[in-house]
Amino acid sequence: MPVEPYRDIWPSIDPTAYVHPSAVIIGDVHIGANCSIWPGVVIRGDVNYIRIGARSNVQDGSILHVTRVTEEHPQGIPLLIDEDVTIGHQVSLHACHLRARSMVGIGAIVLDGVVVEEEAMVGAGSLVAPGKRVGAGELWLGSPAKMVRILDERARRAIAATTENYVRLANEYRLSTHASG
Repeated sequence: MPVEPYRDIWPSIDPTAYVHPSAVIIGDVHIGANCSIWPGVVIRGDVNYIRIGARSNVQDGSILHVTRVTEEHPQGIPLLIDEDVTIGHQVSLHACHLRARSMVGIGAIVLDGVVVEEEAMVGAGSLVAPGKRVGAGELWLGSPAKMVRILDERARRAIAATTENYVRLANEYRLSTHASG
């Protein structure tokens, strides 16, 4: 797995996390306990930092990046992913904040300064424009994405079940990789 420093800052990966060998992780990135980073993922914490909370999963082909210091954003904008977050295949996350137990669907794009609140979902193929706030429990769809409804309890349980499944799957992969290595 390509893990590289940027300006002498190395990624920090919890030993219980599973990171596929084809993932690329650069710079100021912290990956929490029981996370999973799947094939072809690029996580680039160079001009700001990235934090991925426990039990979150970043699925195949996703790209995670940050925003540099600018006049408008004198601190830049980091990328923050809280615990128990599911990020679908080929998602692009740029300098946003995904709060606990949220989900971003396949092929979605979430841009600078967006906050996706707890137990909210950005649907597959959606584009969330800079600075938007996806409220707790909301489902946003479209390009540009807009709130379409409040997720019911069944949908919230489905998000939690997906996260739990990825924790189990990652543990299987991690243990089989260690056993064969």
